[in-house]
Amino acid sequence: MPEGWAEKRVIISSDPAALVDSVVPRFLSRVAKRVDEGKLAHISLTGGVMGAAVLAAAGRNPRAARIDWSRVHFWWSDERFVPRADAKRNDRQAREAFLDGLDIPAENIHAMLSTDDGVDLDAAATAYAEELARFPGAEGAWPSFDVCFLGVGPDGHIASLFPDRAEIQITDRSVVAVRDSPKPPPERITMTRPVINSSKRVWLVLSGTDKAAALGLALAGASYASVPAAGAKGRKRTTFFVDQAAASQVPPELIDREY
Repeated sequence: MPEGWAEKRVIISSDPAALVDSVVPRFLSRVAKRVDEGKLAHISLTGGVMGAAVLAAAGRNPRAARIDWSRVHFWWSDERFVPRADAKRNDRQAREAFLDGLDIPAENIHAMLSTDDGVDLDAAATAYAEELARFPGAEGAWPSFDVCFLGVGPDGHIASLFPDRAEIQITDRSVVAVRDSPKPPPERITMTRPVINSSKRVWLVLSGTDKAAALGLALAGASYASVPAAGAKGRKRTTFFVDQAAASQVPPELIDREY
C-alpha cells in the first residue's frame, strides 16, 4: 500500500442525493459538538454543485435551528474575483443556499473581496490573508479549521490550486492571487496548501464519473504538484465523500460504503 493511504478514508454513497445525506449530519454534528463545548468553530467552505447541495440540505435539516451560529465563523478556500452579485461567486452561492437563513452575525461570514471593492487582485488576496490572521491557530497565522470542505475537479484541482502551476507550491503565504486560471473566470483568490492542511479535518466531496480518475490518483499517492487533491490532508482526518460513479478507481481496502 503506498505511503499515506492509511491516513485517508473514503465513504461511498450510491448517488449524489445519498452523498449529500451522508455529509450533512456529520457536518452539523461536528459544528454542534464544538459549539456545545463553548468553543468557536471555523469552517472553510467551497463552491460547486456539490458544495451548494450540501449547504442547502444543511439549511433544511432541523438540527441547524438548534445550533448557536454566533459561535461559528465561515470562510472560503477560494473565490472568483468577479462582481459580488455574480452567480459564479462562491460566497453568493453559499449565502443563497444556507447562510442567509441562519441567525449569524454578519462579521462571522468572512467573504473575499470582489471587483466591486476598489482593489486589485493582489490587494484582495492580501486583505484575506490579513483577515485570516485575526484568528490565528496553533498551526499558523490563520484559523485551524474544524472542517475544510473541498471539491475536486476532473483535473485534480482543489480550491483554485491547479495542476502544474506555481500556486500549489507556495508555502510562505496564506492567500495568493491566481491569474490566467485554466478554468474560468481567469482571476481568482485562493488559500495555499499550508492553510488547507492545517485544518483539523479536510472533507473532499465529489461525484460523477468525470472525477474517478482524479480520485484514483489522489488516493494512489500521486504528486500533489500534478494532482493537488493528493496533497490535501487534515491533521486529524482526511475524508473523501464520493458517489458510486466517482468511486470506480478507489482501492477496495479504503472503502466505507453507505447505501
